[in-house]
Order: sequence, then C-alpha cells, then structure tokens
Amino acid sequence: MTTVIAFIIIFGALVFFHELGHLIFAKRSGMLAREFAIGMGPKMFSFFRNETLYTIRMLPVGGFVRVAGEDPEIVEIKPGHHIAIEQNAEGLVTKIIVNNKSKHQNARIIEVEEVDLNHKLVIRGSEHGLDDEEQVQTYQVHEKAMFVVDDQATQIAPYNRQFASKSIPQRFMQIFAGPMMNFILAAILLIVVGLLAGTASDTPVIGNALEDGAAVQAGLQQGDRITAIDDQPIASWQDIQAYVIERPNQELSFTIDRDGNEMTVAVTPKEEMRQDQPVGIIGVTPMMEHSIIGSITGGIQETVFFGQQILSALGKLVTGQFSIEALSGPVGIYDQTNTFVESGMITLVRWAAFLSINLGIINLLPLPALDGGRIMFILLEAVRGKPIDPGKEGFVHFVGFALLFLLMIVVTWNDIQRLF
Repeated sequence: MTTVIAFIIIFGALVFFHELGHLIFAKRSGMLAREFAIGMGPKMFSFFRNETLYTIRMLPVGGFVRVAGEDPEIVEIKPGHHIAIEQNAEGLVTKIIVNNKSKHQNARIIEVEEVDLNHKLVIRGSEHGLDDEEQVQTYQVHEKAMFVVDDQATQIAPYNRQFASKSIPQRFMQIFAGPMMNFILAAILLIVVGLLAGTASDTPVIGNALEDGAAVQAGLQQGDRITAIDDQPIASWQDIQAYVIERPNQELSFTIDRDGNEMTVAVTPKEEMRQDQPVGIIGVTPMMEHSIIGSITGGIQETVFFGQQILSALGKLVTGQFSIEALSGPVGIYDQTNTFVESGMITLVRWAAFLSINLGIINLLPLPALDGGRIMFILLEAVRGKPIDPGKEGFVHFVGFALLFLLMIVVTWNDIQRLF
C-alpha cells in the first residue's frame, strides 16, 4: 500500500465518521441536513438522498454537515417579488420558482404580498399582471416544498427543521457527536488490532525486550515484573510507559520481581524523537494476550491512554513546554504516515486510531469555529437562559476560523522546513 493511498483512506475514514456523527444526530432530532461533504472546495462527485446532498470535494482539508438554520437561507422572498408556484392535488405549494419561470408552463405566476416560510408556511399574493384585490389569494406551502433557482431545487426549511429550534440537549449532541464518533472509531480500530495481533497485557510484566535496548543492557529480562520505578509503585504497563517517556537520558531505579526474588536495576532510557519531541525508550514490550474480552478492554484502555498523552502534550503547549514548531499539519502527518506504512498494517491502523483520537480532542477544544467553541455557546445559553445573538456568535466563529487558517499555514510551513 503506497503512502498516498494510505493517507487518503485514513483521512477519508476520519472525516467520514466525524461528519457521520453530526449527520446522524441532526436527522435524529429532526434537523434538515442539507449537505454531507467530505473535503472542501469544488464538488467532484455528488448524489441526493433523503433530503441530503452527499458530496466529495476536491481539497482534502476536512468536511462538513450543513444544517438548515446554521447559515442564512439560500433564497429570501420578499413582498413585491414575482415568483411562480406549482401545487399538488391537495392545493399545497410544492415548488417555488424564483427565476426562469417561463420554463414551467403549468406554474402560476404571482406577485408576493406576504410570505412566511418559517412558521405559518403561507404565501399571499396576486396573479401577475392583475390589480383586482379580489385576485389576492393565500397559498398553503408544503413543509417539504422546493425552491427552484437556476433550475436547481433546494428544500425549504421551516423553523421546526432548523438548528436553532431544537432543545439545548439536542443541539449539544448534534455537535458533540462528531468528536464522539472519532473516539468510537479509534476504539474499534484498536479492538480489531487486538483481535488480529493480540492485546498488550496491562500487567507490568516484560514480554519481549530488544537486545540493543536500554532495558536488556541494564540487565532486565523477559518475564520480569516491574513493581516500582524510583520508589513509585507501578500497577500497570501504562504506568511504566507514562513514567519512562517523560525521562529520556535519566537514570531510573527499577524494582523488579524475578521468580519471586526482588531486585533493583538502574536503567537509563534512550532518547528518541517522536513528532519532534524527545521521549524515553527502554526497548521492551508487554506480554501479549489473545481473547475477545481482552481485545475489547485493551482497545478501550489504549484509546484512553492515547487521549491522555494528547491532552498532556496540549497542556505542555499551553504552558510553553512545547513550542508551536512541535505541531504537525497535513504535510507532517503525511510524512509520519509514510513511516508507519513501512512498519506494516498493524502499526498503520494504530496510527489511524491515534489520529482519530487527536481529531476528536482538537475539535472539542473551546475555540471559535471548532465543535468545542460551538458547544461553549450552547452552554452559555443554558446558563444565561437565552441564546447569544446569532450575528455576534457568527462573527466570533469567523474570526476564529481565520486564525485557525493562519495557524494551519504556519504549521504547514514548519512541516515543509523539517522535510527539507
């Protein structure tokens, strides 16, 4: 599998499941999801099904679910406008034709006097060219009527189908569902890895050790149970990882149980660069288990562990322990993917799981334009008892998006400099 294909598959899967979460909960709550898109920019492929347009776009830089009410409506009809309408057998308006009206010979052309497509779903108007007030009629509009503009049909969105009409829990879940699906995807991938390759036991017992690793050089052996490091009790394999990773080139005192005998061994983790950050490595792996239950619990535990590591790195970025140069964008991720492709399928799938968790956590940060920023506005509404002005919220998200786009440019430039 080439790196390009692997990158496209991983990117597509991560974005697909993220946006699928948004879509599922939008539809469950009765929102009108106008579009489900993978990628940005011009459309490459699209099809329409169950009120939603599904598209694949040219630029692989994300995706979106466009829900009615989150953006200004596509068509705005005002008194004085001339439109054409088509009605069904019950007299309900099913098409509102904005232009190219002559192409619709069975349509009635009216001059709009009053229109309400949010609540009452009515259009009041007179036949085009007639001034007699008796010709003014009120037309009831079907809740799934279509706007037709430039021969393209778009479904209307009554208020009860719009994002803002839903309860706070419904809106919260519609936004939170995207990151949630990334965490679920990561857990599934890691469970599959466990089923195929075995699950790393969380018991602090050495399964395999590299001959040239720091552990073997210090005298540790397969089967040794690590009970403490620097007198800090060790209860799990994750405890070992968390302690060693943070201490490259530092001599550590390992307390081990070898065949019932307690021993103390000095081990100095070697330094290895990961995502441009030094980490400690001693060259050991845990015992492997093969069971369905073990794969499930191991996959969930590893998902949590990856999440903790990402949150720890973000904390160091905020406190200044990591610089912005440590961040990686699409170019850096592509380069890392190339490394994992060469390491084999199992390693590549674990990398995909790590990226999925990373995407979920980043999206939950309380920053404008991200899911976390939108959740913050919903929580503020819950506290205040009334929503934030949509114009002000939209401006904050616009500024946030601009800053994030600028950050992406800086991170991508850093990635390119590292490569060359």
